[in-house]
Amino acid sequence: MSINHAYLSGLMDRVIARNPAEPEFHQAVREVLTSLVPVVEARPEFIKEGVMDCLVEPERIIKFRVPWEDEQGNVHVNRGFRVQFNSAIGPYKGGLRFHPTVYEGIIKFLGFEQIFKNSLTGLPIGGGKGGSDFNPKGRTDLEVMRFCQSFMTELFKYIGPDTDVPAGDIGVGGREIGYLFGQYKRLRNEFTGVLTGKGLTYGGSLARTEATGYGLCYFTGCMLQDAGRSFDGETVVISGSGNVALYACEKAMQLGAKVVAMSDSAGYVYDRDGIDLPYMKDLKEVRRGRICEYAESHPGAAYHAGCRDIWSIPCGIALPCATQNELDLDAAKTLIRNGCFCVSEGANMPCTPEAVDALQAAGVLFAPAKAANAGGVATSALEMSQNSMRFSWTFQEVDDHLKKIMVDLYRNAKNAAEQYGTPGDLAAGANIAGFLKVGESMLAYGII
Repeated sequence: MSINHAYLSGLMDRVIARNPAEPEFHQAVREVLTSLVPVVEARPEFIKEGVMDCLVEPERIIKFRVPWEDEQGNVHVNRGFRVQFNSAIGPYKGGLRFHPTVYEGIIKFLGFEQIFKNSLTGLPIGGGKGGSDFNPKGRTDLEVMRFCQSFMTELFKYIGPDTDVPAGDIGVGGREIGYLFGQYKRLRNEFTGVLTGKGLTYGGSLARTEATGYGLCYFTGCMLQDAGRSFDGETVVISGSGNVALYACEKAMQLGAKVVAMSDSAGYVYDRDGIDLPYMKDLKEVRRGRICEYAESHPGAAYHAGCRDIWSIPCGIALPCATQNELDLDAAKTLIRNGCFCVSEGANMPCTPEAVDALQAAGVLFAPAKAANAGGVATSALEMSQNSMRFSWTFQEVDDHLKKIMVDLYRNAKNAAEQYGTPGDLAAGANIAGFLKVGESMLAYGII
């Protein structure tokens, strides 16, 4: 993907040179800069005043060691990261990812995406991300607690309710958030809303667990409605089986769809009769089991090792909700050939650039992650608001706020795409709409 603008193309070259061996970060920056060509042509002050150069450089990167002891008395040392990328419109906000693939480039890619996603929600939150190469899978609760306490013992110096508010991501669920918040509270001797995704007994928000998956379906529903379609009666394939995937499955079913496949890191399960969601929730949220167990207890379902072929299952709507770059060009071609008419990203950047180009060229409705999966961070910001007020909203109140945010977000992305000459391209529209709010704020501050 080339950038048809001399300055932005040169800026991209500098990003690659200054951040070597970080392909995910390069991919995210290239996609945004390509979309912003018509914006900087109409508003050259964004280049002249240094906004574009500042935009691609994190305000701060914190990197630290995380020593911890396992149950056998062995000491392990992992790496911890927090990238505070942009605070132009509010305190840094973004999740923590605990996964062995985490390194600085992944966190920078996620933090950069978070800038625009958070801006699109319309709420006053900046972009950041963090995590560690620690793998919580297979570890006992005691081992996870020791790791989380060690991680927060370093991180607490750099975060706060008006500075940086982390949340969960892959590998960081309710258990991990509880341990992290408990250690923060112990170290700071204060009870503040510094983490979101907390348990309901200690400051969490109703509907937060459901928010990303529900928001994905609300956004997708708007896109389908404008195309004269809906979820009702459609076959849906969802990759992943974590928080986003489970609640995207739930909402899609509530809207009349039949979800026939889900996956985890080892493989996928296909159930032509429709996924048994209560069983899947128990398997993944309670027992923390593997998805192969689903097929063992459901005679009509088939388990397949490996995840790539999940996109070979015929469907009308595909919701990639697992991880970055999971849906490549070959998968996109297969989806198109099998009659898929809508792909909506639930994970962060799950489609490769080549896949996105192929889907859009074939006329497939495409919803980009930074817009479609913004419901989670939007509801995290609503949790922050409730914490500040020392007040809790009902599930319905939070869900109503979420739905309105996602509908407004869709309209803003759609309108931005039309205004800057790319009607129907929600990926470009989301980048433009998200950037303008941040860019205007950076202009107002001067060189910072």
